[in-house]
Amino acid sequence: MRKLPFPIIIFAALSLIASACASSDSQSNLGSEADQIALERSLSEADVAAALKTYTPSGVIDEYLMFSSGGHGGQVFVIGIPSMRMLKSIAVFTPEPWQGWGYGDQHHEELFAAGAVGDEVLTWGDTHHPALSETGGDYDGQYLFINDKANARVATIDLRDFETKQILKNPLSVNDHGGTFVTPDTEWVIEGGQYASPLAWDYAPIDDYSSEYRGMITFWKFDRSIGRIDPEASFGMELPPYWQDVCDSGKAVSKGWIFCNSFNVEMATGLDPDDPDNTEYFESGVSAGENDYLHIIDLDAAVAVAASGQTVQVNGFPLITMDTAIANQLLYFTPEPKSPHGVDIAPGGDYIVVSGKLDPHVTVYSFEKIQQAITKGGFEIDRYGIPLLDFDDVVEAQVEVGLGPLHTQFDDQGYAYTSLFLDSDVARWSLGPPYRQDGWKLEGTVDIHYNVGHLVTAEGDTVSPDGKYLVSLNKWSLDRFFHPGPLYPQNFQLVDISEPGPNMQLLYDMPIANGEPHYAQIIKADKLDPWTVYPEVGWDPGSMTVKPDAPQIGTEGVSRDGDKVTIDMTLMRSHFTPERVTVKQGDHVTWNLTNVETSEDATHGFAIPGYNINLSLEPGETATIEFEAKHDGVFTYYCTEFCSALHLEMAGYFLVEPN
Repeated sequence: MRKLPFPIIIFAALSLIASACASSDSQSNLGSEADQIALERSLSEADVAAALKTYTPSGVIDEYLMFSSGGHGGQVFVIGIPSMRMLKSIAVFTPEPWQGWGYGDQHHEELFAAGAVGDEVLTWGDTHHPALSETGGDYDGQYLFINDKANARVATIDLRDFETKQILKNPLSVNDHGGTFVTPDTEWVIEGGQYASPLAWDYAPIDDYSSEYRGMITFWKFDRSIGRIDPEASFGMELPPYWQDVCDSGKAVSKGWIFCNSFNVEMATGLDPDDPDNTEYFESGVSAGENDYLHIIDLDAAVAVAASGQTVQVNGFPLITMDTAIANQLLYFTPEPKSPHGVDIAPGGDYIVVSGKLDPHVTVYSFEKIQQAITKGGFEIDRYGIPLLDFDDVVEAQVEVGLGPLHTQFDDQGYAYTSLFLDSDVARWSLGPPYRQDGWKLEGTVDIHYNVGHLVTAEGDTVSPDGKYLVSLNKWSLDRFFHPGPLYPQNFQLVDISEPGPNMQLLYDMPIANGEPHYAQIIKADKLDPWTVYPEVGWDPGSMTVKPDAPQIGTEGVSRDGDKVTIDMTLMRSHFTPERVTVKQGDHVTWNLTNVETSEDATHGFAIPGYNINLSLEPGETATIEFEAKHDGVFTYYCTEFCSALHLEMAGYFLVEPN
């Protein structure tokens, strides 16, 4: 250890003594200084309290992490709470240059290819509903799942390195909405549908809507031992052509059941420009009726039916038909308030909460009453033969909360929180027994400014919510921030919900300069244990194992086999080995790279201008790129990640000799 010069030691000691002597004076001055700052900035006492509740000193880790969808950015945002600091954008469905996601890495190219529609490789997505993996109905901090509404894809993210490991294209549907949600032990990842269409991306004229168009729900089997969804063990279920929306998995007493809401039970097909008698737009047609249908699915029974082979193959994927679902008593409906958005299961699994955007109430269904109604039988049936449970037989309560209710979350005090899109409020209301003896009533609201969609509470989707914090995901921001042109940022607002009763406090506004985030989940930070460096040098994040032939120090070099050239390269501060690579125009190049660093945060980049190649290699990581050397010339490859004082010297020449 390097010794400090004696004068520096003396100076440090004197400084500590002076600080100790002045501490009491500093404490006495603190109040007056803070008062002066508050006065100068016109801050109220509530403003100061909010600032103190959210201030997180440098070097202090946030208590919670929020995983939010990135909307049509196609990514997932990781945000600290209560600081509301953006910590990471996890690249999923969209190329992301800083992380080198989709810019040459073979593993990334394989992921994008797996999510292709036919031969069309997609480079954008609309992420909607992230879901953290669970054990016993509680977040376990191991995996995260996210769906792409635009293209009916699901992705698996490993939270050891916060990277996407798998992308799957749904073989039944072009797009989806109600995914992803997990069962209490993450045996299944649920992907609901959205707009009805012919299954397997087929064509049928819209005049044949009732007979040829269908809804669907997909049950993806998750294999925790390999950290991947197993498509071979997965299956789907055919549903009527109602537009399925958000789903949720039962928990505790309702474990083994799935609940999805829907809209457009009317089966409106939109304005027909060739029919002068058809004047009905979707916005009115899908809301013309008095109710839509809550879908109630016996997942355990459906799994048994699929395992027994009672499926048909659609686009190479097992599907339980509606007739089979009815014959095996897998699917039930019950009326729900029209135009709902969100079905949410209370922590004990005993209540199912649904809100209709055109009804000022939240409607609470009892799982026990649903089971009693199923046992009693004597159902009416809908037009497709699905058993229809009587509304009055299964409803526990309705609570009037305000205009435009959407999504509901829960806390540890027996309260539920519902977003109010039209009122631009969040309503707090109390659950009834066994949560609160004086429940089923509105407790209070908090103004959250401009058209909230989803909202999230700390661990609010689990069997044991934490409460404490709520985040409102607002669609508009209007006058909340500086106007950066006509496209305004989205707005996340942090709310303190720790105090019981009607009072909630808005703490913080966070602009999101990427849109449009939809849904989020919040997990206690200490449940996560991500790596700081990869376990071994030569680690392949795609397989999450060491790659046997990954370049190591001493194995670097360039080899040729005909017109095939292989480069084995290592990266360390502050040089590449080799620093010169020469090929011929037209050669097929395979470039293997390993970051041999083992120090925390010693990330290196690798970019080749003109070839659209950019990689980010974290400590220990290996990657492979393949490309044709189409362009002759001299190309300087360089490290894109500032890595040392000699960062600019970390470069090399890629020379492509012309034919």
